[in-house]
Amino acid sequence: MSAKPCLSGPGPGSSPESGEVVLELSSLEPREPRKRWRSAFIAICFTRALLELSRNTIETVIHVKGKDKNVIEEDRSFASVDRKKLISMTKGKRLDHLHELGGAEGIAAELMSNPKTGIRGDEDELRRRRAAFGENKYHRPSPKSFLYFVLDSLKDPTIIILLAYASGWYDGGSILVAIVLIVAVSSISNFRQSRQYRKLSEASNEIRVQVVRQGRRQPVSIFEIVVGDIVFLTIGDQVPADGLFLEGHSLKVDESSMTGESDPVEINEKDNRFLLSGTKVLDGFGTMLVTSVGMNTAWGEMMSSIPWDLDEQTPLQASLDKLASTIGKLGLVVAVMVLVVLVIRYFTGNIKYDSGKKEFKGSKTRIDDLMNSIVHLVSAAVTVLLIAIPEGLPMAVTLTLAYSMRRMMTDRALVRKPSACETMGSVTTICTDKAGTLTLNKMKVVEFWLEDEVVKDETYRGIAPNVVELLKQGVGLNTTGSVCKQPSMSVPEISGSPTEKAILTWAVVDLGMDIDKQKLSFEILHVEAFNSQKKRSGVLVNRVTDKTIHIHWKGAAEIILAMCSHCYNKSGIVEVMSDEKRVHFGEIIRGMAAKSLRCIAFAYKPTQQGKLEETGMILLGLVGLKDPCRPSVRRAVEACRDAGVNVKMITGDNIYTAKAIAMECGILKPDEDFNNAVVEGVTFKNYSQKERMDKIDVIRVMARSSPFDKLLMVQSLKKKGHVVAVTGDGTNDAPALKEADIGLSMGIQGTKVAKESSDIIILDDNFASVVTVLKWGRCVYNNLQKLIQFQLTINVAALAINFVAATASGKAPLTAVQLLWVNLIQGTFAALALATEQPTNDLLSMPPVGRSKPLITNIMWRNLISQALLQISVLLILQYKGRSIFGINEKVNNTLIFNTFVLCQVFNKFTARNMDKKNKFFFKGLLKNRLFLGIIGITIALQVMMVEFLKKFANTERLDWDQWGVCVGLAALSWPIDWLVKCLPVSAK
Repeated sequence: MSAKPCLSGPGPGSSPESGEVVLELSSLEPREPRKRWRSAFIAICFTRALLELSRNTIETVIHVKGKDKNVIEEDRSFASVDRKKLISMTKGKRLDHLHELGGAEGIAAELMSNPKTGIRGDEDELRRRRAAFGENKYHRPSPKSFLYFVLDSLKDPTIIILLAYASGWYDGGSILVAIVLIVAVSSISNFRQSRQYRKLSEASNEIRVQVVRQGRRQPVSIFEIVVGDIVFLTIGDQVPADGLFLEGHSLKVDESSMTGESDPVEINEKDNRFLLSGTKVLDGFGTMLVTSVGMNTAWGEMMSSIPWDLDEQTPLQASLDKLASTIGKLGLVVAVMVLVVLVIRYFTGNIKYDSGKKEFKGSKTRIDDLMNSIVHLVSAAVTVLLIAIPEGLPMAVTLTLAYSMRRMMTDRALVRKPSACETMGSVTTICTDKAGTLTLNKMKVVEFWLEDEVVKDETYRGIAPNVVELLKQGVGLNTTGSVCKQPSMSVPEISGSPTEKAILTWAVVDLGMDIDKQKLSFEILHVEAFNSQKKRSGVLVNRVTDKTIHIHWKGAAEIILAMCSHCYNKSGIVEVMSDEKRVHFGEIIRGMAAKSLRCIAFAYKPTQQGKLEETGMILLGLVGLKDPCRPSVRRAVEACRDAGVNVKMITGDNIYTAKAIAMECGILKPDEDFNNAVVEGVTFKNYSQKERMDKIDVIRVMARSSPFDKLLMVQSLKKKGHVVAVTGDGTNDAPALKEADIGLSMGIQGTKVAKESSDIIILDDNFASVVTVLKWGRCVYNNLQKLIQFQLTINVAALAINFVAATASGKAPLTAVQLLWVNLIQGTFAALALATEQPTNDLLSMPPVGRSKPLITNIMWRNLISQALLQISVLLILQYKGRSIFGINEKVNNTLIFNTFVLCQVFNKFTARNMDKKNKFFFKGLLKNRLFLGIIGITIALQVMMVEFLKKFANTERLDWDQWGVCVGLAALSWPIDWLVKCLPVSAK
């Protein structure tokens, strides 16, 4: 029996809408009706199930790829884009390829992007574009593996000496176990720090750029940029990807990072539309169409080829390496001396067995005995060398810096260079910006003056329509901001710098400005973008309807006022600006400045010249913008003053505004001599070298300053011997940020150039966070000094004990394994315990370290020598009198020495917590540092294990309760000795 299925139209019980499939069975044999019916029924059910399954599968695929069938069609449409030509076009700046692809507009259409509204920007489309064109990320070299750090640790000279020395089963096996422990701890620590530095570095590269998606301007991460995005570029931005210039004015970029050419490159529609990823915007503004991202850009290729090396050595690490090397060399000299003395003593018969017999018997000495004795002599010399090398110091610095960087991140500070952590503790002067750092950077227009009258909300209607219209033009056409009106939003979304946003909001809300209408009514002919030197921006426009040309300027009020020869009154009539009116306007400007307002003026002029003129302008009006001081800034400035750190405000505002804000922030006091404390940038620049050096310490505020004035201030302060920290957010701040000892850029308002020039990024742009960084810097420096004092105490004490004992008796009381144990638990654990001390407000009551203060101070030498002498005295008494005092054998006595030495370090950890105050202070805040208490507990537990349970490994004997009490009592002497020593006055010099 055979059945031939065929697709047909709808039969009985079906309809065209149902989409069911009918199986026509025309050749079934009539003699088996039941079997034929059963077969037909099964075939129909199977076909329906198969059709339903296929329909669900197709719907699932469509749902995964998009919300409707158009998504599949759009995916196919990307196939028409010649990706290779698109990539090579921008990389090679190929105009022929640009024309072949239909120009910028044609490419935008191919990429389904609108130059005005951008791409759709939903998650499905972004995912689809990344799949088609790649992500805006570059491949980085793989991070160093754990094995790399293990092998690196094995290269350490100390480890190599120990491996060579490890002979004999118990001693050799114990040393090998100790080596494994040291290498494991060191490798794990370095591996973790390397990964942490990598994460912090990735975070520092995270910047946000402005794009337009679905007609809405919005900030996105540079890594979220996709091909087809429309990106806004302004001064200081880094070009986030390769692309094409669409529109803008006076756009110039620095391509030196890509081409090596230092001259700025002009970008325009006629000659050069190509924008390369990684280049910096120096001037002007504009929009670009992204054509290639990530590894398809020259920047991506270059960055992926750069080795990812995070082994930057800080100045303190370098100086500690030098210190460790010097001590190691000294230890080598002492070890050689010990070996020479021991060899002389041995061959002269002065070294004896425990029984009293001489070890060397002249010609009667067997070769095996001679070799064993020589090995023991070398062993004693090696132990001296081992303890002389402060192995824990470099790793302690690494641990301290890594811990501090991680904690500073939670306190809103991203450290880009590890050396900044330690340098910040030495800062004596902070030069800070005003906008966004001392203030909230939330500008709002609070006053509007027309002629000699302040305009209130209810009197806006009384202004002449022609003046209102000119103000709308002056705001809407001469701006780098934007106003986005969404149908779903009652209030338009305004983007731009804080100043632009405030002025646009005022024009939209109070004047009723429609920015789109303004832009459609005029053709922009020329733009002079705002910069920090000229402090103004201008635009030359052509009215579409009557082809008349107009000039609009806005900027710092006194600068615009100097350009004006006429002014509008409230009735809309142009009047000549007499000397009296000019003086009156000057008084208005100073009055607003005295109220901490930033004063912006608008000027206008019709022209026939076709160029942006700067004279004979008509003043339209003045607006006063209020940027409130941050609530915490006054307290932060006072904290800096208490810490001995001078705070200087450097601002572009006029001298009256600068004075008012400085007084509000606490930088200036009412009883100060303003004539000397406040200076303008031009005046400071015109000082002679001697005048500048004489007055620089007194200056608190520099107003109307340019970036070069700021740079000159930093250079002068450094010449005077100050350690200078500078805050900055603009591209023009880069020279001062680089010149300063510590550059602090702003994470919110800061440009990419400013961030790259800085050492630390203040993530919330808050001056209070600068004080937190200062506190952390001092904490890092202070913690490292504690570590150095603690570690050198161990080295000096152990070196002296083993040297004296070895040269006097031929035997060292502390074995190589015991010294390795001390290095491990005291070096590594002490680093964790002392390096993780939290910053306290007490640190801000101390004077700054400055540039010339030595790392190891007189106070540290006092503490170090006193504790080392105590330990040497106690242990030498035990070495020579311990057996007779306590009635014990030599092995138990050596265990007492080892145990007392370790417990001395436990007690010394407490005294090291506060270097210059008596012992009651080293308990302060102890309960808050749980890690310190945990490490003390672990150290004691491990020491008990070493003495009581690992006798063969550590070459020790078990001690009874009385002997443990003796060890604890002798070690505890460090506390009263510390109290007495800290009563002695020590010169800070």
